[in-house]
Amino acid sequence: MNLDKSFHFARSSTELSSSVPSTIPENSVGSDRPKRVARHTLFLGGIAVLVALGSLDLSPTILPLWNLWTLDPLRSIGMLILVASLILIIRVWWQTGWELHGTSWGLLPVALAFFLQYFEWYWIHGVLSVNFLPVSLPLYLYACGVILLFAGARVWRLAWFPIALLLFVQAMPLVVSRLVDLPLQSLSAHVARSFASLIGFAPMSPQLLKLMFTPDFGMFIAPGCDGLRGAITLGYIALIVGYLRSVSFWKWLLYVIGAVFLGYLFNLLRLCALVVYYRIAVGHPALEGVAKQADYGIGACMILVAAFFLFWIATRGEVSTSGTGKLPLSHAPPWKGEQRLNKWAVAAFVLVTLLFAIPSVRAAQSRLETLERIGGLTPQQLNDLMPKQLGEYKLNRAWQETSNGANLVESAAYSAPGSGEVVLGVWLLPMRHSVHGSWITRGERPELRANRDFMTAMGKVVSFDTAFYSDGVADSLVADAMCTSSSCLPSQLDDGIHMAFRSPRNFSMRGMRAVQIFFRVESLQSDLPKSAIHEALSAQAQRFLYNVDFAQFSKAFQ
Repeated sequence: MNLDKSFHFARSSTELSSSVPSTIPENSVGSDRPKRVARHTLFLGGIAVLVALGSLDLSPTILPLWNLWTLDPLRSIGMLILVASLILIIRVWWQTGWELHGTSWGLLPVALAFFLQYFEWYWIHGVLSVNFLPVSLPLYLYACGVILLFAGARVWRLAWFPIALLLFVQAMPLVVSRLVDLPLQSLSAHVARSFASLIGFAPMSPQLLKLMFTPDFGMFIAPGCDGLRGAITLGYIALIVGYLRSVSFWKWLLYVIGAVFLGYLFNLLRLCALVVYYRIAVGHPALEGVAKQADYGIGACMILVAAFFLFWIATRGEVSTSGTGKLPLSHAPPWKGEQRLNKWAVAAFVLVTLLFAIPSVRAAQSRLETLERIGGLTPQQLNDLMPKQLGEYKLNRAWQETSNGANLVESAAYSAPGSGEVVLGVWLLPMRHSVHGSWITRGERPELRANRDFMTAMGKVVSFDTAFYSDGVADSLVADAMCTSSSCLPSQLDDGIHMAFRSPRNFSMRGMRAVQIFFRVESLQSDLPKSAIHEALSAQAQRFLYNVDFAQFSKAFQ
């Protein structure tokens, strides 16, 4: 079969007359070839410009993802998944001869992508929360729309895998961390301690206590030994390699499962190697000072070895012809065969983009202004934003929690005569966050979690998302809420399925955005029943909260 004609889709003369044509006869003379190349290149360049401009309307999606990638090392691989997806989509389009057989149906997913950015639809049960409209969904819908609109249904079908990769730019949902990562984290910590005992580094020795519980000396092993980052990295590598090799479905699945298992296995070897390093380094200040770098070096070497081993396994043997459908390269030059763009569909795409431009630009501008304002404050300036006294409670100290040089949380501790210390804190970034998610990720299990009302200053009742924690040393009551200058809501609603409208004004604009505020009350662990401890801590929290005007307090961090 003539490969040039295998990509040729006949169109009626009536259909061609209502489009932007670039129909080229098969017997065109060679002298017209530069013009045809220039015309097709112009089409492709115009498409690239339109798609880039349209993607600006995705700023309410892209900016939170960027914060996630740059501030969360575990999910930073999401930006590489985005790049890999774009490269693979372009690869498919190139292999099909840069087809331009678009359909107006592409406008529907484009409009949905812009619209669904402002909605959240999630299911909550206990400590589990599943978002049915993940932040990556608008990117996926937008990619589907522009490919259908410009390239056509055939390219969209052939590029199903790289388009689906966009759903994973949020590389690891929190629910997976809670269900899978924490048990494996506990297993890894147990393996590290057991190996330390095996080599004579007894678990109760001062050296091992320093090893496990002093973050300044190397890595704090207990919460940092899960190996999830390496496991998901190798898993995504195997996913892409299996697609490129066009292996059968079951072999493809085996690649991914094996890669994730390999990541965890090599992480256990990393921990054992790290324990050996610590055993050698204890008592040698020069080695102790570079323990963290040694951990990164050991981990990087392990992952590289695992990645090379994975590639060796994946590239040996014959490729299945019944797998994912490897595309043959198209030798049809892009200027041959019928190519068309429907001018009305393109005009509608521009119109839809313009309709969503104003709210998207406002959301992006407000978010960037908030980041610039909060990020431009010094630690002392952030501390000065915390009230010096709240009723009978006086400020003891204030501090920040940072990640990659960015201030994430501002906290302050208050105390009053006859009362324990109470910590009041603010999540600084303009993005949703739950304090309980942080505790769960650290391995703590929330108990008695529920929305609970407290009386605050000016007689206002505020509902907080509260939970009780007991880590073997202290019992804590932790709660948070989202507060604007007018009202507060708990960070998590009650069990069930919920649909919420997330306006860019409410969550981004200075003076109106929701600020995440939390408090913590704790006491030394006792033998009293959990319910009695919980009530005592709640009473202490009520005494403190009666002095706090959360709506007014949030204004300082707008």
